[in-house]
This record gives sequence, C-alpha cells and structure tokens, in this order.
Amino acid sequence: MPTKTAEDYLAALADELAISDIRYEQANKSYASLGDWLHRPASKVLQFDPEIYVQGSFRLGTAIRPLNEEEEYDVDSVCVLRLLSTSHLTQWQLKHLVGDEITAYHRSQSMVKSVEEGNRCWVLPYANEAQFHMDIVPAVPNSSRQKALLETAGYDTRWAETAIAITDRRLPNYNEQTNQWPRSNPKGYAEWFRLRMGPIFEQRRKFVAEAIQASVEDIPEYRVRTPLQSAIMILKRHRDGMFVGRYDERPISVIITTLASHAYNGEERIADALYTILEGMDRYIERNGNVRIIRNPTDPLENFADKWPLYPEREKAFFEWLAQARRDFEYLGQQVDRRRIVEAVKPHMGVAAERAATRLGPSSGSMLRPAASAAIIGAGAASAPAFPSTRREPTSPKGFA
Repeated sequence: MPTKTAEDYLAALADELAISDIRYEQANKSYASLGDWLHRPASKVLQFDPEIYVQGSFRLGTAIRPLNEEEEYDVDSVCVLRLLSTSHLTQWQLKHLVGDEITAYHRSQSMVKSVEEGNRCWVLPYANEAQFHMDIVPAVPNSSRQKALLETAGYDTRWAETAIAITDRRLPNYNEQTNQWPRSNPKGYAEWFRLRMGPIFEQRRKFVAEAIQASVEDIPEYRVRTPLQSAIMILKRHRDGMFVGRYDERPISVIITTLASHAYNGEERIADALYTILEGMDRYIERNGNVRIIRNPTDPLENFADKWPLYPEREKAFFEWLAQARRDFEYLGQQVDRRRIVEAVKPHMGVAAERAATRLGPSSGSMLRPAASAAIIGAGAASAPAFPSTRREPTSPKGFA
C-alpha cells in the first residue's frame, strides 16, 4: 500500500492532467456542428442517414493535457452513413463522399488551415486558439458481418450490434468493390470500458448530481472521473514523457487502456487502482508461439499488438515502459516527503509533477526543505507496493468468452 502522502499526490496528479470541461464542451459543440451540416437539406450524404459521434479518449474520459502548448488535442470522431453498407460502394468512394462534405463545411466556416487526408480519416483543423483538431473516420454499419465472424470463431457477439466498417487507403482493395473492409467498434469498446469501471461511475455521477441539485441525466459524462480513468491518464502521461523523441515506439493508448481495464478490480482510490493495474496488466497479454496478442475485447479477432512482429522495437518498448513505470511508482509509493515524491516521477511526468504538488497546498514544509532522511524513507517503505520482477503467464482476459 502506498503512503497517505503518495495517495493524495496521485489524486492531485490526475487532476492536473485532466482537461477542462471547456475543452470537452468545445469538442462536443464541434462535432455537433458538423453533424448539423451533414443533415442540412443540401447535404450530399443526408439521404444516407449520417451519424457523427466522438470516439477514443474523449469518449472514454481519459484525455489528458498536451505535453506543451505547441501540441494539440486530437478529437477522434466517426461519421457513419447508416443506410449504406460495404456492398454499395468502395472504400475510396465512401472516403471521398464524406470528405467532400467535410471540405464544404470547412469552407462554410471560413477555416484557415487546410483539411488533410489521413490513411483512415479526414483531419479538420481548428484555429490555433482552439488547440485541437478533429479526426473524422468515414464508416458504414457492419453488425451482421461482425456477428457472423464472431459466431463462426466461437466468440461472444454481445458487442456486434454497434460494429462498423471503416476505410484505409493503404490497403490493396481500397478501390475495389468488396466486403473485406477494416473493422472497428468504438461504441462497443466504450460500453465495455464502462462495464470495467463498475458501479462506481454511476455512483459518482449521482453524487455530482445531488451536490448541485440536478438530475443524473443532466450531468455530462465528462464531469465524472473514476479511479480507472485517472490511473490510465497518469500512465499515458508517464508514457508520453518517457518516449519524447521516440514517438513511433511508444505503447499506443488503446493497449494501455485495454490492459489497464482488464487489470482494474474495482478499487475506489486512484492509488489502489494504479498499483493494481501496474502489478497485473501484463497478465492479459496472450502468447501464440513468439507472437504476443492483446485482443480487442469487443472483437477478439483483432490484435491490438499486431504491429509488434513487424516492429519488434515496439514490443520491447512496451515492456521497457512497464518496468520503468513500476519502478517509478513503487518508489513514489514509499515516500512521505513531497520533494521525493515529485523527484520519483518528474523525469517522465514533466511539469505536471510539480504542479500536482502545488495543488495539494502548503505542507509541513517538505517542499522547502532538503529531502527527508533515510530513517523517514525507511519508515514509509514497509507499506510500499511491490511489483513482480518476472513476467507472468497470461490468463484469459475479462470481458469476452
């Protein structure tokens, strides 16, 4: 167990990393505005019943502040044309059908920065002061095909209803009429993530509602943050700080989020959640010979670590990061002096480390005095978390058969 000072500090660190409600509101207004544009009478996609919604960290409530003022928030969204399917058109046709509308919206809003085409999405940049851009992934429904695939393989189909097919211009069949499109299911993943948070999410949402005398339905989900979300935010920032200059090697957020969610066991405090996750997250990495598998819990046929065999440095980087995170937070958990706590994570948490200590307010002077004596450190070490030094054999991940 971490010391009380360490517990308080980790809670303050999560608060420091959290983005403001204003940023969430900006993102909501932005994709709602784009949705209104797609539903205008002159829209080329209106007849296909477009739906646009946010995905990724903004949907999960795990978005964190950029490392610096030059970086932008990445708001991931999906544009689903609900009356089309993979049998109606090619990936290229869908990509540009949606892209033409995004470009028209860009012109109508007199945006200065140009729309850019990504491999799977269109990138809609906003003004510098907004400090974010929106990645919009064109998609069509894919529930029937997804359900059939999972049933054939003997997997749980509970999440298939919200499955979608998306585009990827890197694929050889990008311009061909085929049903073999890339698969995704951000709504299903978000629902699985909510289940992994457990009842604590609704409990906290109800608490917020009672505190301001509002109904639970009136409380936006981004106003509520659970220990699982906070722990993931801390781990993502630690990852960012560790891989400055090595961006392509860094563990991707969906791997951290998935493994952390599997390892989380309903802890009600951020510190307890963080240490439980760090101790057990690698148990949910399966192995098939030399190939590591991190299954998408809503589509077990998808391996989030599928790039590791092609780029072995990424697999190595994941275990390098996990080992470093365990060391850093194990040391932090032993400390009773704030200076030493900050020193434990500052190399990889950056300025957020000191700002989190400031959030705690004046202490007994530990931030102004030299570091605590060895005797004090030894007293705190008795209750410190300990992480395994050897890899464990993976068990079957929670959340699917």
